[in-house]
Amino acid sequence: MNHDLVEKNIGMMVVFVVLVISLGGLAELVPLFNDATVTEPLPGMRPLTALELQGRNIYQREGCVGCHSQMIRPLRAETERYGHYSVAGESAFDHPFLWGSKRTGPDLARVGGRYSNEWHRAHLTNPRDLVPESNMPGFPWLAENVLDGEDIGADMAALRMVGVPYTDEMIAEAQSRIAGRTEMEAVIAYLQQLGTHLNAGGR
Repeated sequence: MNHDLVEKNIGMMVVFVVLVISLGGLAELVPLFNDATVTEPLPGMRPLTALELQGRNIYQREGCVGCHSQMIRPLRAETERYGHYSVAGESAFDHPFLWGSKRTGPDLARVGGRYSNEWHRAHLTNPRDLVPESNMPGFPWLAENVLDGEDIGADMAALRMVGVPYTDEMIAEAQSRIAGRTEMEAVIAYLQQLGTHLNAGGR
């Protein structure tokens, strides 16, 4: 084909560019559809407990995902700072995904177990007590708000419908496991499990 014909006809050029990008994208994506490392949970991975799931809901409600990503890219600068890069199997039970792209604050994908519960409690209450240069707002009301757990069973039942392996027993016991706990405890429980599944999976 005469290159001048394509290069001088903007409509034809657009068609060919879209075609090439589409074929390239399909060549990259289609092989992943049957790749277990992409579509299956990590070995030994478990769904969030009732308290952790409630903490995740609060994490979203308070807008934490707007400033913290949960996705470490396979780049040296990222892995040296945050740890092993994120793998797809870690997010198999996440609905919705909280990967994010904004890093006003640090990535939290590997924060689980890095700090004590007391550290998280102090940091969530007033971040500048621990990190003087932090611009993160405090969330002291989390320690005052007590959970009744009324809706958590319904949340777990809905997640089961999209593939999260919650059992009838887990759903039935959900409310009793978090009633009387504080929102602060729930958020800390959620943060403390982030990134721990990768190690549990033996990677």
